[in-house]
Amino acid sequence: MDFFERTGKTAIGSRLRLLTERITADAARIYSMYDLTMKPKWFPVVFALKEGETKAVTAIAREIGQTHPSVSVILKELRSHGLLVEQEHPTDRRCNAVALSDEGLRLARTLETVCRDVETAIDTVAARTRHDLWRALEEWECLLDEQPLLDRVKEARRQRERQLVEIVPYRPEHQPAFRRLNVEWITAHWQLEASDLRQLDHPREEILDRGGAILVALYRGAPVGVCALLRSHDPHYDFELAKFAVSPLAQGRGIGLLLGEAAVAEAAKRGARRLFLESNTLLKPALHIYRKLGFRELDTYRPAYARGDIQMELELQTETRNE
Repeated sequence: MDFFERTGKTAIGSRLRLLTERITADAARIYSMYDLTMKPKWFPVVFALKEGETKAVTAIAREIGQTHPSVSVILKELRSHGLLVEQEHPTDRRCNAVALSDEGLRLARTLETVCRDVETAIDTVAARTRHDLWRALEEWECLLDEQPLLDRVKEARRQRERQLVEIVPYRPEHQPAFRRLNVEWITAHWQLEASDLRQLDHPREEILDRGGAILVALYRGAPVGVCALLRSHDPHYDFELAKFAVSPLAQGRGIGLLLGEAAVAEAAKRGARRLFLESNTLLKPALHIYRKLGFRELDTYRPAYARGDIQMELELQTETRNE
């Protein structure tokens, strides 16, 4: 179809839906041709019960991959047509169990003949195609079980938007953004402390002139994220990762991870062996980034900030260490 040639793979859902509707419409006519009072949506449930077993509703739903409510609707329709009976579950009386009635079993036997003819017809179509649709569907289902399409689109979006992100060294014109972004996340849960105000109002004197660094994430040229490396007073560490903030409007694009990776790379470039950070367990997205960067929680905890309740460290594999 020309429409799908123009849309490409983006319209996969619409194309599959049209194919499903087309096959479902034929299925209704096929059942009628065999004098079956049968709706296409009944097929999975009837097939699951065709051997005469008594099964719980939850077991049927699990077997055919549908929800309990949708299976319950089908069972109600089968019962209204005299094709289903409720029975006591053979092993658990608490379960709501069902089985095909005598009329339902007669329908199931006819349905087996229909299935053989349908399979023969599908084989004639498959013999003329270059691709095995049935096997392809199985492969797609398996891959989408591993990672849903939604998650794959999120990742594609992140990868595309990463190309629009630039990590640059701090410049004086970035000071308002450095302050605003940090004030935004700190005051969302806590109050600014004296050390915060000194660093945010005087980043050059308090951070850069003391041997630290500040990195700024630009998205489409606008500053949306910041991160600082503070020279550590603890001889066990070279730098403290601090003042890490990403605008809520820019979150979900992988900017935080890019910024963190750039900060770790800058520390390694400066010969750092260990990094330290202090955070709070309320900040789950930030902690997720820290752990992806390789930070591990410390056993002992000596808070430097009133808002801190977790401290972490990262040991860097520098060239000196590898020699």
